[in-house]
Amino acid sequence: MADSIPLNPVRKSSKRIPYYNSARISRYSLEDEPSNLDEMPLMMSEEGFENDESDYQTLPRARVHQRRRGLGWFLLGGWKVLCGSCCDCLARVCRRKKELKARTVWLGCPEKCEEKYPKNAIKNQKYNIFTFVPGVLYQQFKFFLNLYFLVVACSQFVPSLKIGYLYTYWAPLAFVLAVTMVREAVDEVRRYQRDKEMNSQLYSKLTVRAKTQVKSSDIQVGDLIIVDKNQRIPADMIFLRTSEKNGSCFIRTDQLDGETDWKLKVAVGCTQRLPAVGDLFSISAYVYAQRPQLDIHSFEGNFTREDTDPQVRESLNIENTLWASTVVASGTVIGVVIYTGKETRSVLNTSNAKNKFGLLDLELNRLTKALFLAQVVLSVVMVAVQGFVGPWFRNLFRFVVLFSYIIPISLRVNLDMGKSAYGWMIMKDENIPGTVVRTSTIPEELGRLVYLLTDKTGTLTQNEMVFKRLHLGTVSYGTDTMDEIQNHIVQSYAQVTSQPSNGAGAGGSTPSRKTQTPGPKVRKSVSSRIHEAVKAIALCHNVTPVYESHAIVNGETESAEADQDFSDDNRTYQASSPDEVELVRWTQSVGLTLVNRDLTSLQLRTPSGQTLSFHILQIFPFTSESKRMGIIVREESTGDIAFYMKGADVAMASIVQYNDWLEEECGNMAREGLRTLVVAKKSLSEEQYQDFENRYNQAKLSVHDRGLKVAAVVESLEREMELLCLTGVEDQLQADVRPTLELLRNAGIKIWMLTGDKLETATCIAKSSHLVSRTQDIHVFKPISSRGEAHLELNAFRRKHDCALVISGDSLEVCLRYYEHEFVELACQCPAVVCCRCSPTQKAQIVTLLKQHTDNRTCAIGDGGNDVSMIQAADCGIGIEGKEGKQASLAADFSITQFKHIGRLLMVHGRNSYKRSAALGQFVMHRGMIISTMQAVFSSVFYFASVPLYQGFLMVGYATMYTMFPVFSLVLDQDVKPEMALLYPELYKDLTKGRSLSFKTFLIWVLISVYQGGILMYGALVLFEAEFVHVVAISFTALVLTELLMVALTIRTWHWLMVVAEFFSLGCYLASLAFLNEYFDLSFITTWPFLWKVSAITLVSCLPLYIIKYLKRKFSPPSYSKLSS
Repeated sequence: MADSIPLNPVRKSSKRIPYYNSARISRYSLEDEPSNLDEMPLMMSEEGFENDESDYQTLPRARVHQRRRGLGWFLLGGWKVLCGSCCDCLARVCRRKKELKARTVWLGCPEKCEEKYPKNAIKNQKYNIFTFVPGVLYQQFKFFLNLYFLVVACSQFVPSLKIGYLYTYWAPLAFVLAVTMVREAVDEVRRYQRDKEMNSQLYSKLTVRAKTQVKSSDIQVGDLIIVDKNQRIPADMIFLRTSEKNGSCFIRTDQLDGETDWKLKVAVGCTQRLPAVGDLFSISAYVYAQRPQLDIHSFEGNFTREDTDPQVRESLNIENTLWASTVVASGTVIGVVIYTGKETRSVLNTSNAKNKFGLLDLELNRLTKALFLAQVVLSVVMVAVQGFVGPWFRNLFRFVVLFSYIIPISLRVNLDMGKSAYGWMIMKDENIPGTVVRTSTIPEELGRLVYLLTDKTGTLTQNEMVFKRLHLGTVSYGTDTMDEIQNHIVQSYAQVTSQPSNGAGAGGSTPSRKTQTPGPKVRKSVSSRIHEAVKAIALCHNVTPVYESHAIVNGETESAEADQDFSDDNRTYQASSPDEVELVRWTQSVGLTLVNRDLTSLQLRTPSGQTLSFHILQIFPFTSESKRMGIIVREESTGDIAFYMKGADVAMASIVQYNDWLEEECGNMAREGLRTLVVAKKSLSEEQYQDFENRYNQAKLSVHDRGLKVAAVVESLEREMELLCLTGVEDQLQADVRPTLELLRNAGIKIWMLTGDKLETATCIAKSSHLVSRTQDIHVFKPISSRGEAHLELNAFRRKHDCALVISGDSLEVCLRYYEHEFVELACQCPAVVCCRCSPTQKAQIVTLLKQHTDNRTCAIGDGGNDVSMIQAADCGIGIEGKEGKQASLAADFSITQFKHIGRLLMVHGRNSYKRSAALGQFVMHRGMIISTMQAVFSSVFYFASVPLYQGFLMVGYATMYTMFPVFSLVLDQDVKPEMALLYPELYKDLTKGRSLSFKTFLIWVLISVYQGGILMYGALVLFEAEFVHVVAISFTALVLTELLMVALTIRTWHWLMVVAEFFSLGCYLASLAFLNEYFDLSFITTWPFLWKVSAITLVSCLPLYIIKYLKRKFSPPSYSKLSS
């Protein structure tokens, strides 16, 4: 019989894919390829289909890589990649990691450890005292801009290349480096202090003689450590004892996995049963622990006590562990340390987040390279016109230094300060309270987004569950008929309690049976089924009732304590899933209340006030693989043993007895947007249970393939279970989700929903949230498993137009394996895409694919730990502080409190940040280009001499005091009022085209700079009188006035601080004239000729631009100006 059952191979790793699929592919191609596939060519080339298996996994990527390799690739950045990979190889060789191994840890005997384990010190510092300066300098000078300034500044130490004063080059560079170094040093000191504080925390360590105090950093593998309530656990430990009578405790894991719910941990039975704490040293015992690994949700080990006959062996799992960085929430615990320092789960899971760079920064970097090229060309032209006479190479370098202001050092300073200002404005916006900017380097990205990838549960929905439906197969109960269930429960427990006292219950039911046979039978049958279903829901869960602890004096009676504990108002429920809590709350509302629970027992209170006690024999927790959870309980009053199980319909359909309604009703509930759970039961005899327990314990003790062996034993029970009911719980939508999604869609943003939920629920939420409009078609991608099926399904999808796509994670994986490029191209044309049953890794993979195949910017938004990888992979990650904890919001670049805030964050702040940075960057460049043009004109007039036009303080003052404040005030400018940006989201589409900062706008600024620089210099040369000093006075004053007027010309909406900045800068310049005797003739600058010459030059340089701007706004106004008028 067993031989006839087809075994489907389970794919564990990507390495085995070729072998696993080659058989299926060849079989498929033999049967179907001639008939179907040749008739329907995909829109892309068929070359992949003709190649063998190994080729078409890598085909799309290979094509891309082949295009990229070559001399052009090497010159344009390939050398960086090669250098980087060489450095990585060297680093790996230099610090080759010690292999992590499994270990045997003797209780309280660190000296018995076979190997040396890492010190238990927390170290988050980036640098040490020797590497700080080189490290910070490397981080700064790896940018082209800063390296360029360093080379120019260093050239001034060569006498023949020296132009002007050293401080004019070194002061700005030193300022930028000093600010960076101080900021890094402050961060580093803070990190050191935080580490020192954590490492100095004192813990009680048990020794043979007594308790001793030990620092966290001095804890070793094998130490027995006592951790009190609300104290941080210092290292990864196995839980040996607790002060709680039930042998368990709660811990808070929000710092480890972001989950806010408490986790129940169980002490090792053998050590918990010891009479006193000191007995831990009187026994000879050790723990075998698997090698340190990343997974915080699993652990395999064994506890062995050797000094008894026979030896006591207990299997250890995740419930017996206390991971470092978690906090004890109840009682005092004692544990034996198994992993320290770098080998703890929390440190292994700490990855350094990649530094994200905005598209605007990359565009500006390209422009600075173009400017550098222009600077070199200009210098070569100057030397060429001289005829390459004399030491022309030295002159060439002098010209390069002279024109170095073409790339202003203040560009990076201004942009970084601007980014900080935008971050501050976002956090201070009263319309989006609680928003936090965690990455200050990419606020402009919010204005360039094309794809928004969102999680469903907790992001679009509230993660607040409401029980909506109970289906028993023949009858269904909704919110309006819950009182009927309550009546049935009251009646069924009233019968149970009245039957033992006298036979009235039985006698009373006999006449009715005689008079009307079918009626009572049906009614009794429904009543008992409801009773059975509600009882199963009340028992099959992992929920623990928690009571607020009031100070109870030892002398108080137990009855007082019981009254106080079991009052309904004082009770809250703790569980790892909000679905479970809602189900238990619902059973309470219909009369069956969970009042108490510990590791081994569970008490329910009936409507009549009677307490039913159940002994918990086994629990099988929910996992994402099994998609179900089970519990075996023995009712203490009757001794009956029952196995209850609940889970997703896909997992439970094959476990329950045959029925004709489950699949249909699950589909119906999913279409209503309900989360469904199937509940089933199996009664066990004492012999059946004992046989199961023996096999289960044997499987739990195995060291190899423990998970598979345990699963196999449990599956032997999961056969022919009685289907009790189907529950439907609704996850309510977040506030204003529909208008927000409508706003984003109108803004041209394509929204993809990536969820781990089932296809029907995901589709339903997509419709109810208006992610997919009512009139839009939905193409549900059929489940596929082979390349041929993928080919046919993609062709079917290609014929559809303007329809949303719904695809499952498994089908997506197959498509990406064979037709990655084709699939992404088709999916990108859809108005909306829903990917269901997605793993966290798949979510990140989809983000990466979009980034690779489209040059558009992506944004990922989520609220749980499972969204972190997606958030970190996206160009811009947004986290929501939700019920699933703070992990997503801490890992994100921006953290918000509600999904609806994303509308204002993108439409208003994204728009302003991008527009302002584009204007600011180009204006700072204009400020450098205008003075370089003046220098070029001056040099060409004076026989191409490499002599500076302005020296010393004039250049420093020009870049700082005289123009800095008005230029920086551009960060307050806005082209459209926030209300308008939200009312007309279509304006956002223009931003994604990147028109505010492009080579076109850059060239316009170059022309303006050349025109103004030429006018200012030639005007001053034409109007200067006897002495050269007058040229400097006239041209420099006209230059400062021109810059102030140009800021005024660029501004679209005036702010009072802008006016203050303009007048303050002008005041600074006029006041400083009194001290600039070295450069200006004071007797000349106070005369009328000086004033009218300066005014005339300034007017000629600025008036034409004002006229052009007026005409442009009149005859070709931008789209936003039509709205503002």
